[in-house]
Amino acid sequence: MSRVPDVVLDTNAVLSALLFPQGRVAALRLAWQEGRFRPLASHPTIAELMRALTYPKFHLSVDEREELLADYLPYCRTVSIPAKPPRTPACRDPFDLPFLQLAIVGKADYLVTGDRDVLVLATEFPCPIVTPDEFLAALPDEKPG
Repeated sequence: MSRVPDVVLDTNAVLSALLFPQGRVAALRLAWQEGRFRPLASHPTIAELMRALTYPKFHLSVDEREELLADYLPYCRTVSIPAKPPRTPACRDPFDLPFLQLAIVGKADYLVTGDRDVLVLATEFPCPIVTPDEFLAALPDEKPG
């Protein structure tokens, strides 16, 4: 790939990259900061991330949440989802739809998720749906160009 890939990261992938710097998914954070890929975001996916950061189990203050968002959102390309969203394969969990729609509208090169409900759609989706580990294995070590 001769350009930086556009990638939809589901909320769990973003949270893992932001909150667990020693975890296996932490490499995603470094890769988006280095410009090795560009995350795609939409109003619904950002709202979901903001909501998830308030979960009591994370014990994050408002300042900590803002700092984490500042480590992610500036690297994203924001995509507007049309009033009539694109058709997607049938998905068991309606909370996954914004990520599928974002991948279609944003013409994503990958949709990265660990969610089995989304992974099972891989054969009928227009872009590869992969796990964080599969994406990191496919990502070049350096920014293209």
